[in-house]
Amino acid sequence: MRTGRARAPAAGTVLNALATGVGSAFAIDAYTTATVDLDPTATSEATVTGEVAGAPDADTRLVERCVELAADRAGTSLDGSAHVRTESEIPMAAGLKSSSAAANATVLATFDALGVPVEGARDEDAEREGGSGDDDGGGDDALVTRVEACRIGVRAARDAGVTVTGAFDDASASMLGALTVTDNDEDAILHRDYPVWDVLVWTPPERAYSADADVEGCRAVAPMADLAADLALGGQYGRAMTVNGLAFCAALDFPTDPLVAAMSEVTGVSLSGTGPSFVAIGDAAGIERVHETWAAYDGETWRTTTETDGGTQG
Repeated sequence: MRTGRARAPAAGTVLNALATGVGSAFAIDAYTTATVDLDPTATSEATVTGEVAGAPDADTRLVERCVELAADRAGTSLDGSAHVRTESEIPMAAGLKSSSAAANATVLATFDALGVPVEGARDEDAEREGGSGDDDGGGDDALVTRVEACRIGVRAARDAGVTVTGAFDDASASMLGALTVTDNDEDAILHRDYPVWDVLVWTPPERAYSADADVEGCRAVAPMADLAADLALGGQYGRAMTVNGLAFCAALDFPTDPLVAAMSEVTGVSLSGTGPSFVAIGDAAGIERVHETWAAYDGETWRTTTETDGGTQG
């Protein structure tokens, strides 16, 4: 039996990619952990199974596909059995990138079980330069970069049908940490930065699945998404978030009250993903004032911070 472990953080939205294919997200300090057990001695036909702690009926196709694709990248045939178990602090279907975090953690855990090294995020020129090929890490074919590992999880998400855009913006922020701006059509990173913010999250009781989002309604706000992209690429992340929040609340029929209540107190505030969570960024004092307002809403309100390490093995 070979066992691998890894974890990857949640993320909040700066720009939803549904409108134009350009998106942006930043990692936050809440995690999904994956444990992958490989048993090459199993005598039955090769199988991959998955489970989500505390959710026995959860769909595990995404993480199972992550194991298969990571093993394929490692040049390893799953002759026996493989089992992946995920545990998460991130609420599912809440717009906080739980699927991306689960995929990233599973890919990294599979490589950990197989003994395949994964290169660290800040050492990779490819992360800053984008590109969509498979040669991000240079000449060592045994070495996997975190950009490549991220793309494996994105491919698995598309194969499993859990994403509309491929969610490379969400996945790259979770895998690499900090903030990314991406072209999701090309799975390319356009911009990276390492902002340090206090973060406030409000998650209402209801859930929303990104695969069910009104794509045509989101495309109708493309001019505002283009403006938000220009702001984000220029380093004005808070303004980009707020423009995004107003546009996508309108497109997806979410209330703007949480945005209006927070705007004067924080650097930026937005609907996260396709909802239903809202995220705000700023300094501790402003975040605390908004916390007092959002805490009166139904659901869960919690404070956290930006995260810069991204996905980690072991």
